Amino acid sequence: MVAALAVLAVAGSETWVRQWRHRADAAGSRSHRSGSQTAVVWTDRFGDGTPDFLRLTNPADRAAFRRWFPSIAEYEAMRPRAEVPAEITDCASLLRYAYREALKSHTASWFEDTGIEVAAPPGEIRGWTYPHSPLGAELFRVRPGPFEPADATNGAFAQFADAKTLVERNAYFVSRDVRVAEPGDLLFYRQFGQSSPWHSMIVVEAGPQARVVYDTGPSQGHAGELRRVALSDLLDHPEPQWRPVAGNPNFLGVYRWNILRGPE
Repeated sequence: MVAALAVLAVAGSETWVRQWRHRADAAGSRSHRSGSQTAVVWTDRFGDGTPDFLRLTNPADRAAFRRWFPSIAEYEAMRPRAEVPAEITDCASLLRYAYREALKSHTASWFEDTGIEVAAPPGEIRGWTYPHSPLGAELFRVRPGPFEPADATNGAFAQFADAKTLVERNAYFVSRDVRVAEPGDLLFYRQFGQSSPWHSMIVVEAGPQARVVYDTGPSQGHAGELRRVALSDLLDHPEPQWRPVAGNPNFLGVYRWNILRGPE
């Protein structure tokens, strides 16, 4: 029965597969050249809403993402605010921007368009590049439930997702022990009583020099600011509700993007 449903799902999504391959071919995708027989895997082995065709199953791809994603976020945190992309206005928009840009092909035009500079390119993701997947530009899961092939076109994915949706639909819980966090992991908080209670931070380095970056978001009519903070300083934050410790009920824990889910 499962095999039969899988066959029907692929057949029913045939048009999307053709469109996806056309876009990938036009973009010069290494993974899906013209004439490729690579099939889209319309399954969700973890039942977390993320299709398996988005998961970075190759260790080299996961490593490349873990370098690009935090590097992009940290670069924006170090730029003068006037040079930061206008779309970055709060913690969730920083996540969306860095996530999307990490998954793109980092060509010369990408560097020119973003103004981002790196000492040495972190390597490219080979499995797929944004927006060359069956989802097109709709990158973030916004509806509950496991992935089904119809979700590719029924609005289950979107270009926008707030912090609550990012943690609940696009990432999974790892631990409340911040010491296990790796570069590219996320710290989530819920500050009760605030108009925007969900907050996120990006781990950009682990170990003795561990640090995070985040956007404070607008407050009392003033624009937020991007901050780059040592994890040790965060652990000693003067406001206990911001300390990433298990005893803090406002700290939800360390989370990891669903696309990185798999053998560790």
